[in-house]
Amino acid sequence: MPKIGSIAPDFSLPNQDGEVINLEDLRGKKVILFVFPKANTSGCNAQACGFRDSFPQIETSDAVVLGISADTQEELRAWKDQFNLPYDLLSDVDHTMLEAWEAWDTVSFKERTFDAPVRSFWVIDGDGKIVDGQVRITPDDSVKRALAAIGTED
Repeated sequence: MPKIGSIAPDFSLPNQDGEVINLEDLRGKKVILFVFPKANTSGCNAQACGFRDSFPQIETSDAVVLGISADTQEELRAWKDQFNLPYDLLSDVDHTMLEAWEAWDTVSFKERTFDAPVRSFWVIDGDGKIVDGQVRITPDDSVKRALAAIGTED
């Protein structure tokens, strides 16, 4: 997993519209990455809407928000539209980035065990350095810590 203080490994993933987003292209801006297990589920809605509701503050800090999951582009587009999410959602269906960032694991839910994204977040500064992040975090804490890391509080 990328460590706080290290340079964030680059990745390229398609967004909800099929446009490829390259992390490296965002250098010069702060970047908030958040990983969510499944679009349009209660915890994921809370996390995504927390970033949506804080988006004006995030924008004033010259930051970009990217949500990442293993959902398809079509699922992400529908979710983005349903909840008016003002940022890109990235699709990592083969979970290459999620595994590289150690945000993919075996999870248990409702008496089932399966592999899935693990709720996480990272904040990357304009130089590409990770300034905060955690794998396995609550929806609310991911938003609060991300806002603190970019210099704004909710």
